Amino acid sequence: METLVKRNGGLFPSVNTFFDDFLSTKDIFDWSDKNFTAIGSNLPSVNLKETDDKLEVDMAVPGMKKEDFKVEIDNNMLTISSEKEEQKEETRKKDNYVRKEFNYQSFLRSFTLPEYIDENKIEASYKDGILHVTIAKKEGIKKRANKTIAIK
Repeated sequence: METLVKRNGGLFPSVNTFFDDFLSTKDIFDWSDKNFTAIGSNLPSVNLKETDDKLEVDMAVPGMKKEDFKVEIDNNMLTISSEKEEQKEETRKKDNYVRKEFNYQSFLRSFTLPEYIDENKIEASYKDGILHVTIAKKEGIKKRANKTIAIK
């Protein structure tokens, strides 16, 4: 979020504030998720849901195909990744015109899963731009109830 700063410099900002604003590095070292779109890549949004018998992960990734994804689980770590490379070339002989464009997209999202999931019962599907992953819970194992701690 940008901060609003009132300047008392009249019509033109002073040289010092101009260079302070121009050379400011406050956003260069901010590696939070909001800067992924600023540098041209996207980190897909995810919805996580837990029911009595399963965990569900919905990831918004429009414009892709199911072949573009890699879904893995290892040591209770769910990893969803994708790498996609596209190349387009357009040529018009009469105008001596050639245009080449390429695009590369990749992402990786990892989630630590609870001990009570069943790694052998995982399903994934892709429809209408949503990657849906369902992970079953082990039978006979109940999730521990949340305990509220009183603050003294």
